[in-house]
Amino acid sequence: QVQLVESGGGLVQAGGSLRLSCAASGSILSVGNMRWYRQVPGNERELVADIISGGSTNYADTVKGRFTISRDNAKNTVYLQMNSLKSEDTTVYYCYMHVATAWSRAYYAYWGQGTQVTVSS
Repeated sequence: QVQLVESGGGLVQAGGSLRLSCAASGSILSVGNMRWYRQVPGNERELVADIISGGSTNYADTVKGRFTISRDNAKNTVYLQMNSLKSEDTTVYYCYMHVATAWSRAYYAYWGQGTQVTVSS
């Protein structure tokens, strides 16, 4: 079994910064795509940023230039550095990883539990 544990959410003033972390644990053989999503209640989950195993990244237009996704393959961890935060960034953020385990060579999707980010104006 694979578990993703997120940390780093909290309350910050507009213009401030937060860094989210998401660490995967379990019988992990390999990790492919790592992503961050966010979801406002009543809306669909929105892809915020994506990083593949080779390091290439993609960002939603709403966060380009402000957020940076990175990964540490040795630690099976993905990060989201969020700068110049705005009130509209307030919501729950979820990490996502494509993971192959020692017992199943196929890749399956795993989600973190979510972490609340609140930006006060």
